[in-house]
Amino acid sequence: MRLADQWRHVHSDLPEDWADAKLTLTLPRSDQRARAAALLASAGPGRMGDDLRVSVGRGGGAVGPDQLGKLLRKLDAERIRGTLTLVSAGERPVPAAVARTGLADAWARALATLPADWSDLYCEVSLASSDHLDRGALLLAPLNPARVPGRSAFRFRVAHSFGYGTSAEMAARCFARLDEDGITGGIEILRVLSDTHNVDTQGPVWRVGGKAV
Repeated sequence: MRLADQWRHVHSDLPEDWADAKLTLTLPRSDQRARAAALLASAGPGRMGDDLRVSVGRGGGAVGPDQLGKLLRKLDAERIRGTLTLVSAGERPVPAAVARTGLADAWARALATLPADWSDLYCEVSLASSDHLDRGALLLAPLNPARVPGRSAFRFRVAHSFGYGTSAEMAARCFARLDEDGITGGIEILRVLSDTHNVDTQGPVWRVGGKAV
């Protein structure tokens, strides 16, 4: 079985709340070990006798699961054969700690700083890990989120009572879902308008980077 396929099997068997994992790559051919280590260089492989050790994580520090898959496909492309074995897996902190300082709370604090007559917001939610982008986009779908190029972040609009954008209450529910999934990050209100009145329009338009948002 190819190494990328072995990683998919190992990855699928990890506990749902896994945070990091240590793997051993056993390579029977000694002439392929140096090349394998070179191809895995960005993952910082270690040596354990004739085996390579690699760490993978869902947060900062270690290489992410998608990145590891790409690196292993490079080994497969060069017909480097071996056996990938899970050594250990660590779990994330209990969700209760996340809930107390999660995105839903951050959203409530951000709203508390606004004037009472706010009407339209342009906001950004950043995710702590790029591994959460796909899942985050799904849970944030009611906000009609727009991906921020080159960053693990989304931007969205909120309307207080009418006009273009989701409601503040719907945004709160979406952030609560992220908290329940253990997805962490930050929230920033980028632009605020107060007491706007729409006349035959869906609401005000901001120009950001030459584009209407």
